[in-house]
Amino acid sequence: MGAENIRLASVEFEVFGEVQGCFFTKYCKEMAEGLGIGGWVKNTRNGTIVGRIQGTTENLDKMIDWLSTKGSPESKIEKCVLSNFENVARLAFNNFSIRF
Repeated sequence: MGAENIRLASVEFEVFGEVQGCFFTKYCKEMAEGLGIGGWVKNTRNGTIVGRIQGTTENLDKMIDWLSTKGSPESKIEKCVLSNFENVARLAFNNFSIRF
């Protein structure tokens, strides 16, 4: 696959279920870094996990699958809602962080 075929995208997510108090954000950061995905993740006051991820569409698909079905070992994911999907010319994040 040539460089001209690599598409970059950005998407926001919110994960629902038993996702706090089980190191979800830590595992999310490790997964994102392993895939070369930039962005951020954080806990919300209403018990969900939110964030933004940016990277190649191929790696975003892998990350979205992880957010939707796997998560951290102790988590129980009900659903993952995606929003504000957009194709981007360049990435705004050069790393992945946990926000507080």
